[in-house]
Amino acid sequence: MLKRFLLSWLSVAIAVALTAWLLPGMDVDGGFLAVVLIAAVWGIINAVLGTILRVLSLPLTLMTLGLFSLVINAILLMITAWIVDRLEVDNFFVALVAALIISVVSTVVLALFTRKTART
Repeated sequence: MLKRFLLSWLSVAIAVALTAWLLPGMDVDGGFLAVVLIAAVWGIINAVLGTILRVLSLPLTLMTLGLFSLVINAILLMITAWIVDRLEVDNFFVALVAALIISVVSTVVLALFTRKTART
């Protein structure tokens, strides 16, 4: 369980770093430790506030076939940028695109990690 948690945290950190490198409106200052900190804060915010937002917006998420969850992730990313001074997100549209990239990249990286560790 701890291994899965650490792999998930690492996959989000890699996704945040890659997104900051790809997306001009999102900046991370401070290198690797800043990315790890951002991933940790976003994970905590996602676990606490994200759960509440997802439950409250369940009807809207169902009506949009799950696309509203991307908006929730963008809001959580904006909150993370507000809390962590090493992360800067220019506007909501950048946060929306960043949330999409982070979600896709972290899912792919986590799948690659778990697939690789399952074989060994």
